[in-house]
Amino acid sequence: MRSKQLKRHTLLFIVLLGLASVPAFAGSAVIGSVAGSMNSTVAGQPVLPNSVVFSGDTLKVNDGATVIALNNGSRLVFGRETEASFLRDSSNVTVLLGQGNVSVFDPDSSAGLQVKASDLSIVPAKGFKTLGEVAMSNGAVTVAVKEGSLRVEGNGAPVEVTKGQVITIHPKTSRAPQAGGAQSMGGSNTDVILDAAGVAAGAIAAILAGIGISRANDAKSAAQAATAAANTANTSAQAATAAANTADADAKAAQATANSVGCALNNFNDNTFGVPSPYTPPSGSSC
Repeated sequence: MRSKQLKRHTLLFIVLLGLASVPAFAGSAVIGSVAGSMNSTVAGQPVLPNSVVFSGDTLKVNDGATVIALNNGSRLVFGRETEASFLRDSSNVTVLLGQGNVSVFDPDSSAGLQVKASDLSIVPAKGFKTLGEVAMSNGAVTVAVKEGSLRVEGNGAPVEVTKGQVITIHPKTSRAPQAGGAQSMGGSNTDVILDAAGVAAGAIAAILAGIGISRANDAKSAAQAATAAANTANTSAQAATAAANTADADAKAAQATANSVGCALNNFNDNTFGVPSPYTPPSGSSC
C-alpha cells in the first residue's frame, strides 16, 4: 500500500515539476518582439508588429526592413534582401546572418549579443553604447561602427572595430588586417571598402525607418478603423434616410386614406340625411 502511494506521489511530483519548467523554457526561447516590419516573413508568414520572435526562427526580408527589440533594450534592424536566423542560449542571443545586412544598436552590452556571419563572430564591446552594421556581399563581410566598438573574432587575431572604422573581411583567407581608419582583412587590393560615415548613417536611418514603419502601421490601422467607422456611419445615415422616407410615405398614405374616409362620410350624410358631414378636407386636399 505504501509502495503504491509512494509511486503516486513520485509521479505527481514529476508532473508538477514538468509543468513548472514549461513556462521557464518557453520564456528562455524568446528573442524579442517586432517593433516594425515591411515585406518580411518568418516561416513563410508575414511579420506583424508586436509579434514575438523565438529561438530557431528564420527571418527573410525582401524589399523592406524589420526592426526587432530585445529584452535588454538592444535593437536589430534588418535591411532589404536579408536572411537571418536566431538562437538563444540562457541570456545570450545569436544572430546567424545568412545574407544581407543587420544594424546593431546596443545600449550597454550588459547582455550577450553576437552576430555570426560566415566563420566570424561580431560582438559589441562591453560597457559602451554601440551602433554598428554587419553586411554580407559576394562572400565578404563588412563591419562598420558609428558609436562604440565591435569585436571581430574567428579570422586570426581578434580585431576591435571602433568609432568611424570600417573593415571588409574575407574569412577564407588568412591575411592580417591592414592598419588605418578603414581596414581590410584578407582579399586583394581591389576590395571595396565602404565609407564609414555612409554606412553608419545608413544604420541610423534604418533604425529610424524601422520606428517609422511601426508608426506608419499604427497610423494605417487607425485610418482603416476610421474609414470603417465612417462607412458604418454612412450606412446608418442611409438607413435612417430610408426609414424617414418610408415613414413620410406611410404618413401621406394614411392622410389620403383618412381624407377618402371623410369624403365618403360627407357623401353618405348628404345623400342619406340631406345634412352635410362635419368633415372638412385638410389644406391642399379635396373630395
